[in-house]
Amino acid sequence: MTQPPDLKPLVEKVRHWTCDQHDNIVRFMREICAIPSMNSLIGPVGERIQAEMRKFGFDEVRFDKMGNTLGRIGNGPKVIVYDSHIDTVGIGERDEWEWDPFEGKVEDGLLYARGACDEKGSTPGFVYGLALARELGLLDGFTAYYFGNMEEWCDGIAPNSFAEVDPGIRPDFVLIGEPTKMRVYRGHKGRIELKITAHGRSAHAASHYLGDNAVYKMMAIITQIRELDRRMRFGMGFHPIQGYPSIAVTDVEARTASLNAVPDQFTIYIDRRITSTEPREDVINTVKGLIPDYLQDEIFVEELFYDEPSYTGFKFPVSKYYPAWVLEDTHPLTQAGQRTVEALWSEKRELGTWDFSTNGTYWAGKAGIPSIGFGPGDEKTAHMIDERVPLQEVVDATQFYALLPYFLRANI
Repeated sequence: MTQPPDLKPLVEKVRHWTCDQHDNIVRFMREICAIPSMNSLIGPVGERIQAEMRKFGFDEVRFDKMGNTLGRIGNGPKVIVYDSHIDTVGIGERDEWEWDPFEGKVEDGLLYARGACDEKGSTPGFVYGLALARELGLLDGFTAYYFGNMEEWCDGIAPNSFAEVDPGIRPDFVLIGEPTKMRVYRGHKGRIELKITAHGRSAHAASHYLGDNAVYKMMAIITQIRELDRRMRFGMGFHPIQGYPSIAVTDVEARTASLNAVPDQFTIYIDRRITSTEPREDVINTVKGLIPDYLQDEIFVEELFYDEPSYTGFKFPVSKYYPAWVLEDTHPLTQAGQRTVEALWSEKRELGTWDFSTNGTYWAGKAGIPSIGFGPGDEKTAHMIDERVPLQEVVDATQFYALLPYFLRANI
């Protein structure tokens, strides 16, 4: 594809600017990683990010009602959102870390810290990239938002609030900053969280035969779940882009009067990864079908629901159903991403999809808003003790974020 004549000098400006800002971008990255933001407590890290956006003169900088951080540039008719979740999972046992999990360490150009990969790594590039895009006139005709949100607690709940409550805006395009190994990603499997509860009758363990042990009722169903997952790996529900679905038991709860009593209730929790070829009701009915007819009045399947308040006290009840999604490789947003990669690095990189779910479950899966992902780091290190990100990728991603609006505008 022939490149526009003004592209080469533009790319050089982007490269030189990000090179000049290298140390500031890295410093900003390390500072936001050093601020703990576990359990969606993102107020302090949001304040630090807002300070950086104010330094660059964003037109609007604030928290929303849920406690997410918003930064806006422009008032154009086309709205683009740069989505980065700034909360992290916990650190587990502190003694297992050989370095401070927040201050982290830098070794061989890699920053090791909680949140370095998942997903604070995109925020410096988003903030600096949007500032540069405005400076170069690439955001003319756009309203661009940086959206630093809470995601680890419930995928998609923050963007759902963004679109329906505060600020109540439906974007035209979304760029998700989850790690993609510096490639354009365009979808992933979805998931649904279910619980299966077996009811029995309590009795003293010394005369357990007088009771009805709820744990025993569930044993055959757990075996069937494992067999169902095996069948999925052999093609059941396979999608040519998203891959294989899966199902796993992820937690259990027994209700019993004491350690010397037969449990009268036993619950298992299910993580079911789904592809676009699997309708929601079919997925639920397949799980219900694992229950024998004679136990239909004693074992029940329920879809989980989320209604916990955020740290600001804001509630936004949602089902824990997260749709799968894929954006076409021919879509203008996908093509803009690919052209940006080629312009910056003079190579074509294969499109990808995430193994895990992202806020794209709402943006693209529920709301149908065209979305792609691009971010530094390898998703496979997410949530690990040695979670890490190449710092040069954090800087280089800034170039992509700055230049993407140029190609998006050309494609639409």
